Order: sequence, then structure tokens, then C-alpha cells
Amino acid sequence: MRAPLRSPPGPGAGGHHQVLFTLAVCLPFALALLVLLIELTPAHVVYTGPLLVATPALAAVTMGPAGTLAAAGVAVGVSVTTATHNHAWGGQQVYTNFVALFLVSAASVITSRAARTRRENELNQIRRIAVAAQEVLLRPVPARLGPVRAASMYLAAETGAQIGGDLYDAVQTRYGVRMIVGDVRGKGLPAVRAAAVVLGAFREAVHYEDDLVEVVNHCGEALRRDAVVMGAGAGPEGADDALRESFVTALVVQIPDGPHVVVINRGHPPPLLLCDGAVRSLVPTTPLPPLGLEEFITGPPGRPDTYPFAPGDRMLLHTDGVIEARDADNAFFDLPEAMETMRGHTRQDFLEGLREGLLRHTRGSLADDVAVILVDRIEEDRIEGERLEGDRLEGDRLEGDRLRDDRPEDAAGPGGVRP
Repeated sequence: MRAPLRSPPGPGAGGHHQVLFTLAVCLPFALALLVLLIELTPAHVVYTGPLLVATPALAAVTMGPAGTLAAAGVAVGVSVTTATHNHAWGGQQVYTNFVALFLVSAASVITSRAARTRRENELNQIRRIAVAAQEVLLRPVPARLGPVRAASMYLAAETGAQIGGDLYDAVQTRYGVRMIVGDVRGKGLPAVRAAAVVLGAFREAVHYEDDLVEVVNHCGEALRRDAVVMGAGAGPEGADDALRESFVTALVVQIPDGPHVVVINRGHPPPLLLCDGAVRSLVPTTPLPPLGLEEFITGPPGRPDTYPFAPGDRMLLHTDGVIEARDADNAFFDLPEAMETMRGHTRQDFLEGLREGLLRHTRGSLADDVAVILVDRIEEDRIEGERLEGDRLEGDRLEGDRLRDDRPEDAAGPGGVRP
């Protein structure tokens, strides 16, 4: 989750490291240019051979094989130019420099290729671990959940990442279908930890708490306990800071059998409801603070809001990474318009169209993670028909098993072959 107001990015640690890396990339070519300037001026009496030999070795530290070859080519070009300009051909020193340059260049290319292969293997291993973690933490929602059909999508803003600070889940319980979509403050491993804490509390509480408010309270209490544990090592002040810094905006939804939906919004963007071709936002009647900031609830705990959700309606739960996505002109992504435009799409086609629209709007560079759950309420007759069809198929399977069990074990057909 991003803070609503942010100061302009200053020269932080990430920018400082980027500057150093850029300087390191330019260093081999700057060194070759320095040698060229020395050799083409009266200062050519200075012996510059070792500087050129070091050029491909320095390039191998920050660039791949292609960059190392380019640096070696520049070094060879400078050597040929300076030897010609200074009429140094035929001297032993020139050929010694070329041999040294060739050997160092070959070793640098081999080293660079080996280092790149090792980094790619490590990155692939990290991605496999991230995929496994995502399957545990952010498993796709089931396609069928009682009276609804659902689909989910997650897009991590960080390049190469699989999971981040957004969370979602949908569970079918005896109280109805219960879902959560949330956004953790911050990024990185602390955000992933907070998301795991909230999801763990939600998955446990939804099955034995009949009151949806108590489900939300369990999530908030789990987040606060974890913040206290994380900040305990820094003393009381560190624990207080951890409590203030660790919070999660969350949207908890319950879809019972009736044609309505129950929503508790804890500082999260409200869901969108598509009904009769029009989209409206399910804004809470009583704004509540995010999970982890319960001390800001001054009055009695807010009651859930109930909205109509009839068969044929579509509801979209999302994080702020969708509505805060900006284009080159700093314009926000129009999610209600996209939802109306794709109202006739299937769930999977809608999510794919939403993904393509977001990437096209941001030119492939998301500024925040995106988590989405799309829910369609189906007609009661379809539910009953699918239940009867499932019962029929199960009955046919059981009947087939019974007939196979009743077949005589020693029955054989013509030629001694069992039928």
C-alpha cells in the first residue's frame, strides 16, 4: 500500500546505489577514452598499456559477455589508433600489449558468462520458491463457491516478484461465502509477513465465528500481536512504532444464500457492483480505520453494511493498485468504465482484459501491487440444475461400481478371455 501523500523521491539508498552502478558501467569506457587522450597528446610518454588491458576486466564486473566484448573491442580500437598515430608498429611493446589484451579479454568474457549463468540459476530458484510461497499464501479462489462463481488475479509491482503486500482469499463456510481483500502498508518481506498473519487469522475465524465483525476483529488482533512480537526487541518505543507502522486496509465480504451481500470495510477502496449494466461503488455508511489501528475507533464498533446482490449481478473486490494506476499524463485508471465496457465478458476474459488494460495504461510499469476478486451471483435454477446433474453423475458412477463388483471373478468369454 502506498501512502496517500508522498514527498518527492530524494537521494535515498536505492538511488545512491544506482548512481554507483552507472559509474561502474561507464568506468571501462572512460578509461579507454583517457588512454586515447594521453596517447594523442604530448603526454604520450606515459605508458598506458596496463590501463587498456584492465578495461575488459573492469567491464566483466558490471556487464555481461556482450558488454565485456564491447569494452574489449574499444580497447583494441584504441590500441590500433594510438600505435598508428605514434608510429609504434614493429616494437615489442605493442605486440605484448595486444597479447595481454587478448588473454585478459578472453578470461573476462568467460568469467562474465559464468557469473551470468550463476545469477540466472539463483534467480530461477528464487522464482520457484516465490511461486511455491504464492500457492500457499495467495492460492487462487475456487471457481465455484455456493451461489457464486469467482475468479482472482494478482499482479506484483516489483519486477520479477510473485508476491507482495496485497492479499485475498475466498472460503465457503456454513455461514455463506466469505472473502477478504487487503493491502498491507509497505512492501518487501515485512509486508508479506503481515499479509500471511491476516490471512491465517481470517482462514481460521471464518469457520467458527458466525458474526462477521468478530472475524474482522480476529484479523486485527492477530496483526497487533505480530507487531508487538516484531517490535519487542527494540523496547517499548520500538513496539509502539511497530504498532503504528503495521496496518492493513481490508475488505471482508459475506455472501449468504439470499440476494444480498454483507460488507465490512476497514479503510479499503469499496467494491464495485455491476447491476443492470451500471456500476456503483458500495461506499460504507460508517468509515472505519484499517486493521491494526483499532485505537482510532472512538465510538461503538461499526456494523456491517448490507447491499442487494441479486442473481446476474457482478461484484469486483480490488486493491488500490488498480484505481491508482497512472498513465504518462498522470491520469488514473478508470475501473468503473472498464467494468462497464467488459460487462459481457466471462470472468477469466474480464480479468485478462483488466490485466492488459492496466499494463497498457501504465506502459507495463505498475507502481503498486494489484489484487482482484471477481464474483458473479448465478440464478437459483442454475444452482439447482447443477446440483441435480452432479447427483445424477455420482449415482451413475456408484451404479457402475456396483455392477463391476457384482461381476463373477471367474467369468470368462469365448476363448477364455474375460469380458
